[in-house]
Amino acid sequence: MTGLPLPAELAARARDVLAGRVQPVPARNAATVVLLRPGPQVYLLRRKSTMAFAAGAYVFPGGSVDVRDADQAVAWAGPSPAEWGAAFNTDERLARGLVCAAVRETFEESGVLLAGPGPDSVVADTTGDDWEADRLALIDRSLAFADFLARRGLVLRADLLKPWAHWITPEIETRRFDTRFFVAVLPEGQRTRDVGGEADRVVWQRPAEALGLARRGEIFLMPPTHRTLSELSQYDGVGGVLAAPREIVTIMPRAVEIEGEMRLVTA
Repeated sequence: MTGLPLPAELAARARDVLAGRVQPVPARNAATVVLLRPGPQVYLLRRKSTMAFAAGAYVFPGGSVDVRDADQAVAWAGPSPAEWGAAFNTDERLARGLVCAAVRETFEESGVLLAGPGPDSVVADTTGDDWEADRLALIDRSLAFADFLARRGLVLRADLLKPWAHWITPEIETRRFDTRFFVAVLPEGQRTRDVGGEADRVVWQRPAEALGLARRGEIFLMPPTHRTLSELSQYDGVGGVLAAPREIVTIMPRAVEIEGEMRLVTA
């Protein structure tokens, strides 16, 4: 058990948390989507260096659950919220919110929309000015996701998502997220675009290539991203990823002191 060494400031906070001098902050529910295309390649965003959380890290699209994401009015196709709740070991309402957040955040951060006019279709193009206006309205929360779908007559395609993992930010962090990971394939006809916002760069990368860049210190990956890429690198194509059996086990890295140095371990 070696783990990752913690910077001095975080190491000091870790000692305070472990000693009970500081109480951990609550973790906010969140969803992350690993967007795939043949190769397989994954879509990664580099978070701006000014961001308060994971600055400079390469991450998958995702973000916090909006309270409105659990709106019952969302038209839905695919596994029910109850089935998603069973997969992620949570209640039906939160499961609905997680799936909606996954689809919403993917659209906000990549321009890709996992929804269609009917339960067997997907929108072909989301690059027009009207789509961009809606995307920005979703980001600033002036437009609710349910209203966005209803106005356009769209059905959320929950069947295009696959549950993959569950990570909780360590208790020593000042910003914490309780995040469910999904995987999804880029719908035919749609394309990602550099949509700005919290990211200053986006790339499509083979998982093994991204891991190599991280190993050489050319990019920074957080533990959940690194672990997910390691898992995905075992597959030759998106079909293998989608067919892979998954048992969702909650992972929350923890701080331990090893030979006088505070380190973060995941096992």
